[in-house]
Amino acid sequence: MAVDFYPLWNTLRISAVSCVLVFFSGIFFAYYIAKLPGILKGIVDVILTLPMVLPPTVCGYFLLLLFGTRRSLGAFLLQHGIKFVMNWYGGILTSAVVAFPLMYRTARGAFESFDPNLAYSAQTLGLSNTYIFWCIRMPACRQGILAGVVLAFARALGEYGATSMLIGYTPGKTATIATTVYQLWRTNNEKEALFWVLVNLFISTCILLLVNLLENKRKIRRAEE
Repeated sequence: MAVDFYPLWNTLRISAVSCVLVFFSGIFFAYYIAKLPGILKGIVDVILTLPMVLPPTVCGYFLLLLFGTRRSLGAFLLQHGIKFVMNWYGGILTSAVVAFPLMYRTARGAFESFDPNLAYSAQTLGLSNTYIFWCIRMPACRQGILAGVVLAFARALGEYGATSMLIGYTPGKTATIATTVYQLWRTNNEKEALFWVLVNLFISTCILLLVNLLENKRKIRRAEE
């Protein structure tokens, strides 16, 4: 059978780009929110973590309220040539939103376990905060950060609910593996649906194996310390 591999390509690029966005935004919020007072940190933490517990379709609905072409923000962006609805790059937005809490919470846990004495010692040597962050704090937290990246990529890879709400399913334009499986199932094309299920299963298995490998390395490192 002739298989259109666009869903695979589209899914991988959406997951990769959204993962890059989530990496930097997750680290930024995790680092600075950890410094907030207890009550304020708790409130902001709940807001940023909501997409992880809300149904994906609810997240998609809220995104439509914000970026729909009949909404103020969506209409403004459309005037400047940006339309998230029914475009493949809208999938980047949905994937980033649902994957962000995983990166954020994992990075925050890694930063909270960082020994502040290392940073204080570096400051006494006259090192800048930027240098301390990227050359001391980040390497010390790299296992947790990498685990967050992998989990965020896996979440973006399997995203369906919010994606189908915002960008729908258009072959060769917005189709992803998840939406393709659903559409093939709806049309009783079980053979191709099974093919894409196996593709997604293979990729997801590789990602989980990578997460386990990173976790084992972190445990070994803690044992050595």
